[in-house]
Amino acid sequence: MLNPEAPPEISVGRWFNTKEGAEPTLANSKGKVVVVGAFQMHCAGSMGHLIPQLARMHAQFQGDEVAVLGLQSVFEKADQQTPDKLAEFLDENHLTFPVAVDRQGGSVLPDTMDAYELQGTPTVLIFDRQGRLRRHYLGQVDDMRLAAEVMALTIEGKDAPREEAIEMERRLAAVLVDPNDHQHEHGDACGCGSHDHAGHDHHHHHDHEH
Repeated sequence: MLNPEAPPEISVGRWFNTKEGAEPTLANSKGKVVVVGAFQMHCAGSMGHLIPQLARMHAQFQGDEVAVLGLQSVFEKADQQTPDKLAEFLDENHLTFPVAVDRQGGSVLPDTMDAYELQGTPTVLIFDRQGRLRRHYLGQVDDMRLAAEVMALTIEGKDAPREEAIEMERRLAAVLVDPNDHQHEHGDACGCGSHDHAGHDHHHHHDHEH
């Protein structure tokens, strides 16, 4: 079972838009807030919403404070989403943020997708400065909400005590409207599911439950 307090490293088969030795792995990004967007190239929600959103975040946040990473997690139509096709897509659309290809291991699902129990694409994962998984969203996330949560996590110190994270979560819960309070239409714009899912977001709050 996934432990958000000590999540596993992202398993990468190939990197794009990075320099060798400077890949934005979770280990290399300790001290930063890390945003990982899992996508598939044939998924309308990924292409129409998540990829442009990652590009905007990469352009708007300082790289020494916030690491933005795309993760191509292919679990269907693999022949249409090869690394070479991904390279062409990134080049044609002038996308410069780092992108990793989820490693295909022994499971039906890619390794990172399996380890993080991802239900489909698009998915957004947000890690705090200490490497803890704080958000897990399935489907589209509003720009304003995502930016607000990332900004809140940047305010936390790199060695902040647990109490600071708990208080920040309470403030966010008091300020931001829960996306589950709104009716959400299911469809291609929402996501491409690997199997049935009941909800669209999982908040890994740092309170007595973890």
